Amino acid sequence: MKRNLLANAVKLALTGAVAGSLVACGGGGSGSSGSGSTSVGTSVGAVTGFGSVFVNGTRFQTNGSVDSDDGIGREDQLEKGMILRVEGDWDDRGEGRADRVHYDDTLRGPISGMSWDDVARTGTLTMLGQTIELDGRTVFRGATPAAIAGNPGGYRVRVSAWRLEDGSFRASYVGARAIGLDFDDDNEVEIEGVVANLDTSAETFTINGFQIDYTSAQGDDDFSLDDLANGIVVEVEGRLSGGVIIAEEIEDEDDRFDDDDDVEISGSIYDYDATNRRFAINGITVQINGGTEFDDIRESSLADGLFVKVEGDYRNGVLVAEEIEGQESDAELDGRIESIDLSNESLIVSGVRVQLTANSLIEDDDDDDDDRRNRAQDIESLRVGDYLEIEGRQRSASGGFLEAFSIEREDDDDDDDYELEARANAIGSNTITIMNLEILLNGYSTSGAQAGDEVEVEYRQTGGGQYELTDDVDVEDDDDDDD
Repeated sequence: MKRNLLANAVKLALTGAVAGSLVACGGGGSGSSGSGSTSVGTSVGAVTGFGSVFVNGTRFQTNGSVDSDDGIGREDQLEKGMILRVEGDWDDRGEGRADRVHYDDTLRGPISGMSWDDVARTGTLTMLGQTIELDGRTVFRGATPAAIAGNPGGYRVRVSAWRLEDGSFRASYVGARAIGLDFDDDNEVEIEGVVANLDTSAETFTINGFQIDYTSAQGDDDFSLDDLANGIVVEVEGRLSGGVIIAEEIEDEDDRFDDDDDVEISGSIYDYDATNRRFAINGITVQINGGTEFDDIRESSLADGLFVKVEGDYRNGVLVAEEIEGQESDAELDGRIESIDLSNESLIVSGVRVQLTANSLIEDDDDDDDDRRNRAQDIESLRVGDYLEIEGRQRSASGGFLEAFSIEREDDDDDDDYELEARANAIGSNTITIMNLEILLNGYSTSGAQAGDEVEVEYRQTGGGQYELTDDVDVEDDDDDDD
């Protein structure tokens, strides 16, 4: 289900109506209107924009308040990338109304180590004995990833992340504070995960190998410490002492939805069981049946680690999937904006058409903590000539285009070397074509590459307006599917 709100947002901004519609924290409460089906339940996903908040491609009107135990009580304290649980209703046009917005840190505390590759935009962060994957869709606030990696012991962070199969995490948001500057929360550290090695006599257990002492803890939100058991998922808040977390509050994370809720949730698949057609996302069991529809992915392509969005009904502790949408990036583009088409919500970037959606995360290459632009301002901030790094999904319609999942504007204004990683449409004696972009070989080799292969090309624009390779074509491993 494709839901685009950007053109309407920009039109409102250009006519001055945005002050009453998008800039305000909340709508007020009449709910979704117009034709189309309406879902009532819970949507769990990362914030991709504001005015009020965009989650899972829906613009949820809110009253401006946030329910959280982590020092965040207002919508204007939220950041892009934070994973929210929104209770309310939404329609298939991408409009919704939030009755309750909940935010909870996945991890919070000091960093023990971090690596970061500025070119590949990938890395790993370790804290409280846990491993957190970082990528181009991870939003950083308070410090750049390069700054944190250069001095990991100088920061403590709050992390909003998806839990993976092995107990590690995939970060959607990393907020950094220099050591000595605390977050607005009474507890020093927070950790989430599966209880193991429970010792009720010593009142200890571990989460992915990290020791928890709960002798002075209390249960939170009707959870009793007597219900602690190996294999359940809990959230622990407390203080750090000698490499052990002294727990102060423990909460059960296994039961987050009501029976018969409409639910949509994004995250990385783990515990995939092809025989029984089941998998898990962030602790939620998902059941596939004969009525499940697949969008941008085939059932045969499901695998641990794949990022998807699932919509369905929550019944007896299981999310029965009505639709599963693939949201894993399969194409990347580094290039310069050549034109902007607001009416069609698209850009031409170094010869490639880039389509924006309500799920497109638009960021700048800095650590600006005051980046509170609403969605319309995100779009309006883009300018012809800006250099962008884009990750997204390659589409085959009309010859091909790139649907943007994340857009990061780079500060380097001097780079006119472009890179594109995607599937080749055609390879001729003098050209290679990718997503309707024809690139002259310019004497460089396409050896080993065939139409349909995932390739990586480096290229530039000539003075005559054509495009030409600046290096040999690299053939990548291709194990993704395209619709």
